Amino acid sequence: MSDPTDEQGASAPEPAPDGGAPGADDHGAPATVPLSDADIRDALPEDLDAAGYVGPYMFPNNNRRRIPAYLYWAISAVTIAVWFARHDEAPVLVNDGVLVAAIVLALIGAYSFVAGWNLDVDERDALVAATRQVGFPVGHASAQMGWRGLLSRPTWRILLYSADDPPEKRGLVLVDGVDGSIVEWFVEDNPEDWTEVR
Repeated sequence: MSDPTDEQGASAPEPAPDGGAPGADDHGAPATVPLSDADIRDALPEDLDAAGYVGPYMFPNNNRRRIPAYLYWAISAVTIAVWFARHDEAPVLVNDGVLVAAIVLALIGAYSFVAGWNLDVDERDALVAATRQVGFPVGHASAQMGWRGLLSRPTWRILLYSADDPPEKRGLVLVDGVDGSIVEWFVEDNPEDWTEVR
């Protein structure tokens, strides 16, 4: 009788009780092992992973909002042309509602164009302006882009801490993204307790 091991000493797979392939289910398909939660990992695509990025980051300009404005105006122009060409011939398909829609699209395009301010002040310029305003040496700081007002004017929100260890002061400064002026600012003694992280 032959030994059930091969030349390397590995055991030969035992046949399934029903005569099917080893490691197969009742229908002969390969058996699958369910994954545990520890085996499942989310990962960012390489082009979105900031950890591996080297070089200066360029914040997108706010004036990209003008691109939809041009699209709205183009659709509005085509709609008005269709209305002029067909409003007398087929009022069921092309009536005054088409003209109203064209006017609304033109107005939305105008708003989108006006709200597409050119971002002349980047986050570094905003940080310099905020540092001048608070009047203390800045250690850690972060910048966030926001918009204010009905015309959606771009505004940098700069959160900054003093350079002490741990920081004794913190401040929030709003810097206009178009002309670099200070919109609002606030400074206070840092209420956070950082003794446990030192």
